[in-house]
Amino acid sequence: MASPWTPARLGDMTDRTVIVTGATNGVGLATAAALSRAGAHVVMAVRNTDLGAQRAAEIGGRTSVLRLDLADLSSVRAFPGLLDDAGIGTVDILINNAGTLTDKRVDTVDGFEATIATNMLGPFALTNLLLDRVRGQIVNVGSQAHESATLRLDDMHLSAHKWTRMGAYARSKLAVMLWGLELDRRLRAANSPVISHLTHPGWVDSNLPQLSDAPLMGVVARGVKLVAGVLANDPAAGAATTLYCLTEPIPPGSYVGVEGRFGLRGGPVLIGRSALACDYATAARVVQFAEQETGTALAIG
Repeated sequence: MASPWTPARLGDMTDRTVIVTGATNGVGLATAAALSRAGAHVVMAVRNTDLGAQRAAEIGGRTSVLRLDLADLSSVRAFPGLLDDAGIGTVDILINNAGTLTDKRVDTVDGFEATIATNMLGPFALTNLLLDRVRGQIVNVGSQAHESATLRLDDMHLSAHKWTRMGAYARSKLAVMLWGLELDRRLRAANSPVISHLTHPGWVDSNLPQLSDAPLMGVVARGVKLVAGVLANDPAAGAATTLYCLTEPIPPGSYVGVEGRFGLRGGPVLIGRSALACDYATAARVVQFAEQETGTALAIG
């Protein structure tokens, strides 16, 4: 019987530079910590640099903390300059981990619906702007929530359709899955040395959104947390699906999730995706939408 995957598989990464977005909490922090323990230079790309500095001190190792707000394209566009200022040139691995699930509909400074802005459009633009620096791998964190999504290519910001919290989240993650599909296709078509993967961390307790402070919602939140303590992955286990992509000889474009029932918890394994998430024509249309919105191009070669 094969031994379970562990972070020891990362080996010695002292010659690697890895960008991890959303690295102050949850799966992102666990990912950054594991990479730091393996000796990598971890660039923690975070909105709150004070908290980022605190987390960097906690995990130790070689870390750089740089500001990045994926919901603000001006911040995304400024990020390559911050890398230059920090003396960071090429990057071995880019991990697009950061994401959000909002309590109510919010529009960003760029006029985008905040969930798809943070979960897909910001990471998409960041990847395009950094692509000529990345020399090894890109990992995009998706979600099994994509399987329940309704994709409205004519209304991606849900301006004319009903907005719901989970509906917006699932739709954004389906967009990530489709972007990942097209990214892999273009990398392979260009014979690029860079490979890309998609991951699903399972249900991670620490990443559960905060519910309303209303008494009833407080009861619901406590109930969810209680169930999560039994059924959910901890952050380290959630990070394992991303880290697995860095160590195992899996095909480019693979989707890695957890082995447990319903995709809730367990060790990292290759998993399937919905039929729509495998549709190259739809993926091309999603990428076209993202290029138009962000003013950045998925140019490879």
